[in-house]
Amino acid sequence: MPLPAEHIPPGTADWRTPDAERWLATVPARWAHPLWAVLALVVSMFWYMGEAPPVPCTSAEPCGTDWSGLGMMVVLVVTPYWVWRQPRLALAGLAAGLAAFAEDGGFTESFGEPYALAYPVAAAFATAGIVHRLTLAGRQRALALEAAGPVAQPLPAAALTFRRGRFSFVLAALMLAAAGFGSWQAQQVADAYEERAAGATHLSGLVVAQEQDDDGNDILKVEADERTHRFETAFPEDFPEGSRVDIVVDGDWAALVAEPYDAFGWETLALGGAAAALGFFANGVDGRTRSARLRRRPLPVLRVLVREGHEDARTWVFAADDRQGLRPILHFHSLHAFEEEDEEEQKEGDEGEVDAVDLTKVKQILRGDDPPPPLREAVLYGVPYAGAEVALAARLDADEPEVLAECSVTAVKPAVPGLLARGAKSRRRKNERRSVEEIASTMTPGPGLRVWKAHGFSRAVGLFLLVVQGGGIWAMLDDGPSWSWLWLPVAMAWLISTVATMLTWRITADRDGLWVTGAWRVRRVEWDAITAVRHHEDGIRIGTGKGHDNVDLAPTGWAWLERRLGREPYAVRAADEVRALHLDPELRSAEEAPASRQGMPAGPPLVALSVLWGAAVLLLL
Repeated sequence: MPLPAEHIPPGTADWRTPDAERWLATVPARWAHPLWAVLALVVSMFWYMGEAPPVPCTSAEPCGTDWSGLGMMVVLVVTPYWVWRQPRLALAGLAAGLAAFAEDGGFTESFGEPYALAYPVAAAFATAGIVHRLTLAGRQRALALEAAGPVAQPLPAAALTFRRGRFSFVLAALMLAAAGFGSWQAQQVADAYEERAAGATHLSGLVVAQEQDDDGNDILKVEADERTHRFETAFPEDFPEGSRVDIVVDGDWAALVAEPYDAFGWETLALGGAAAALGFFANGVDGRTRSARLRRRPLPVLRVLVREGHEDARTWVFAADDRQGLRPILHFHSLHAFEEEDEEEQKEGDEGEVDAVDLTKVKQILRGDDPPPPLREAVLYGVPYAGAEVALAARLDADEPEVLAECSVTAVKPAVPGLLARGAKSRRRKNERRSVEEIASTMTPGPGLRVWKAHGFSRAVGLFLLVVQGGGIWAMLDDGPSWSWLWLPVAMAWLISTVATMLTWRITADRDGLWVTGAWRVRRVEWDAITAVRHHEDGIRIGTGKGHDNVDLAPTGWAWLERRLGREPYAVRAADEVRALHLDPELRSAEEAPASRQGMPAGPPLVALSVLWGAAVLLLL
């Protein structure tokens, strides 16, 4: 889809495949992927907290709320997220974490304990990965500047009004309010104890026993002043039998001086809210700063091709000479930017005028039958590199001559295979439809019936869900009659339908059409009635045009996991082959399918089996 010449700044260079390949060759090594650093940090932190000897609770140093320690925990919690999303901030977080580690005596312990050595090693590994990523991002920036040449242009007028970070700031404010409420409640608990303890009697008691209540909580039995008091404790090892402890008593109220109160729930709320608020605030500041940087001065420009992802709505960027869209360079999520004057004019327009809407296209989008978005010529503003902020100008679609500006709302990412992906080919297969000739070349020739049915992977998932269904029936009936039984019909209806489809779905193609076997019935769809066939959300959808319900067969597997395992999803291939038969009558069978080859739904037998299982459970309980 061409871009009008008047919207291409003079001297704009094409980003060609050789330059794009050089750019892609500078992506970070696999060892520097942030996932490994995040896992190392999280595992080492939990290992240290689990193995390091805790500071004992004493009357001199009671275990109350440690606000400075809680603030340090906020940084430790948000640092792994920054390693993934905000590498420069992560360096500061790692430095703060190492400082807290040293203050806690971790470096001294690390000479003799593996658990204490793990966190400094993980922090060093994360730092090396971040430095590696930032260094290669700088090389990508230099290569992009070289490809763009000396030409620099200001952003389109609509993009100048685009602001980022507002939503992140709103979420940060909400999380901060939650953290403030948790802190206030924790302080209320502490103040209530201090107030009551000030007028209470201070006694020294003898620990006579340790036991557990019905909920598994550790209980201390303390004798003091000829009375026996019971205290719930989180650290029973600090109070062995026969030791003496200080307590405060005020009538029927009593508390351990070493463990005066329990505000763990409110402290957890404060910790989680503060960590989330800090993360969202950093995202907002970063987005606002980057968008302001784009508006500050003229930017390098590159002529590229773009396509919106059919499944995830990402904007994929291709080289200007990659007319088939075979090799994406980078991707990001973007939003359209509009000039404020245009918005005001639209609001002040005649109320009686309504733009014509193509209802057919809207219905296709809602049903998922719309064709894949086309390749569009575009001008990319800004220097693209991993983590950068960019903007572009392109037409929306072939029916709209207007050129719109789009601004990125997520960081630029190189289009390289992920840790579990199998390369660009698998991505292209996911987002693009193969031609009929290409599909026909992979099909087994022959005039007989063509059958696609539940395969090993689909049946494995179905059997797993069947076990879950049986366990769910047992668990819900185990406690006797309750209001939770009301959910049983709803949950079982969904599970039975899903399991039946996973285990026995089937499509048989004969001379006149398709026999489609789902969970509850077998449907006949004539070839002439079919308008589209596609794989959609782990199911096969057969469109039948206006005024008719589509035939949906779902779920037919787990395409995401099959791709991650390096396999072509069977249901995707089945949908492609059915579509090929629909578009090319010469590929169809000359036979008519007998009743034995049309399939049988498994939903009704599964209902009977579930009822029998439920009756058996009730008899056994």
